[in-house]
Formats: sequence, structure tokens, C-alpha cells
Amino acid sequence: MGTKTVIAKPGTSRWAQVAIELTLKRVGITFGAAIAITLLLNPIFLTPFIELLGRSVFVGMTLLVAFTVAGIWHPRWLPRWVTQVLAVGVAAPIATLAVYLLKVNGDLSEFFNSEARVSGFFFLTGSSLFIGLLLALGALYRERDAQALAQELQFALERETLKRQAADARLSLLQAQIEPHFLFNTLANVQTLIESGSPRAVPVFKSLIAYLRAAMPQLHQDTATLGNEEKLVRSYLELMLMRMPDRLQFSINIPADLSAIRFPAMALLTLVENSVRHGIDPSEIGGSINVSAHRDGATIRVIVADTGIGMSEMAVPGTGLSNLQQRLQGFYGEQATLTMTEQSPHGLRAELQFAGTH
Repeated sequence: MGTKTVIAKPGTSRWAQVAIELTLKRVGITFGAAIAITLLLNPIFLTPFIELLGRSVFVGMTLLVAFTVAGIWHPRWLPRWVTQVLAVGVAAPIATLAVYLLKVNGDLSEFFNSEARVSGFFFLTGSSLFIGLLLALGALYRERDAQALAQELQFALERETLKRQAADARLSLLQAQIEPHFLFNTLANVQTLIESGSPRAVPVFKSLIAYLRAAMPQLHQDTATLGNEEKLVRSYLELMLMRMPDRLQFSINIPADLSAIRFPAMALLTLVENSVRHGIDPSEIGGSINVSAHRDGATIRVIVADTGIGMSEMAVPGTGLSNLQQRLQGFYGEQATLTMTEQSPHGLRAELQFAGTH
């Protein structure tokens, strides 16, 4: 009577379920118990060892079948374990009596007239009943623990699924906030050029159209990489360079071996846009933006450094930057960090750190 719980497929007949439940492990345990009973009773029985073993095996297998059948055909108003224990208790004397009746060809008078057979019946019944009930209760106890563990694992899986769904929904919401924020900022720059009558308005507007054609398919990518972000940032900075050719310089240095690293869509662009909007644009002399990434042991560091006005009162972080930390933690976990520091003599350095196993 082992502890393994076997789940039958829907539509399986009850007798087929009984056959499935009678596993080799359960049969082996029952056979072992029959040997133990035989060894226990052999010193006090006149019956040969092999014959006594045959009786014990028959009774043991009968109890196993009774235990299994009761687990499948138990009444709804009675707990399953109670039905199985009662089945073992009833089957033990019946199976033992059947063994002795076979020995006397079904003659009850011959059976009852033999004191040795009656004593043997009670000894074998008592031993089988004791060990059978002990194994049954042990199996039920272990099965209860297995079911509790399975239920606990199921609850844990459901909790993790719900947490992941909540995180995905939150990331989608944050990304939805960033996309219109970036788009409207860029369009505002184009509007300024048009209103000022700048001859660069048309080339910049054409570059914007080309940029959006390349960028829009990447905004909702679930498998965005650092390489994707590099292309997006380069395209954006080239667009900004057309708008202020005398006040902006930039460089991008991201090693090829880091290009395949998973990276939140628009995250790097958010930092670069922040440097342009709050660092370079407000500065009369402009400045440079340097984008780089490197591996530091198990950590990936992505850096956006500019020589703009730095953390002045004018350089208030926008919506994209304020929720970027939350996006990073949702994407990489609690270990991901975003650090903003002043550069000397002026400027701002933004550094992203996250585990490099993605």
C-alpha cells in the first residue's frame, strides 16, 4: 500500500482505475509485508513455510485490492479514508477464512473441528489486520502530506502567475506613458523649428518621419535588446543633431557581445532624451552625450553621460525618467538600479546596473 497518487484520464472506467492504482510499488510493499507476517508466524505454525507464505500473500493482495477499490468506490457521505480502513478491516478475516476453506474444500465443519486451523485463522487474521491497518494508515497519512504539498505548490504557481501578470500589466502601462511622452516632445521640437521659420524644419521633419517608421515597430517588442535600443538611440541623436548641429555632439560605444542582452524597450532612449531635453537644450553652448555599456563581472552597466547644465532647477526629470526605475525593477528584479550623479565641471551621468544573465 504505497503512497503514490495516480490520476486517471477522464473517461477511464473504475476497474481500469483500480488496475492503474495497483502499481508495482504497492504490490512490492504488500509482498514484503506478507513475508514479514510469514516469518513472524512460522515458528508457531505446523504449516510448511511456503504454504504459509502463499496464504499470507493471498491475504495481503486481497487487502491491497480492497484498500484500492474502497478508495475509488467510496460513498460520498463517508470520508474516503474511513471507507478504506473499514475495507481492510472487513477484508482481513474474509480473505483468511477463504484460505482455510480452500484447504478443507469448503467444509466448514472440518474447519471448526480443527483447533489448529481455528487458532491459525485467528493468528493470521490478527497479524494481517494489524500490519494491513498499519500500512493503510501510513499510506493515507503520506498521501495526505503529498496532496498538501501538491496543493501548496499549485497555490505558489498561481501566486507567481498572478505576480507576473501584474508586473506585465504594469510594464505595459508605464511603456504606454513613455511612448506618447517621447512622441509629443519630438513633435514639439519640430513645431518650434517651423514656427521660427528655420530652413532646417523640412529636413528635420523628413528625418522624424523616417525615424518613426523605424522606431514604431520596436515600441511593443517583448524581446527588445540592447542592440535594438542602440539603433533607436542613434537614430534619435542623428535627428537631434539636425535640429542643433552647432550645439550637440554624441558618441555611442556598446560592445557587440552585449547587443543580444534583453533590455526594456525605450529605456535607453528615455535617458538619452532626458539628456537632450534637460541637459543640452537649455544650455547656451550645448554639449555632448556619450552612451556606453560594459560588463563588470556579473553586472551590466549602461551609462548615459552628458555635459549639459546638470541637475539644475531647470532640469526637472520628466514622466519617462520618473518611472524608468520601476520599469527596470519590473524587468530585471529588485537588484536593478538607476543612479544619477553630477559631472564635473557640469553635466549629468545616468547609470543603469542589472544582472547580466538575461
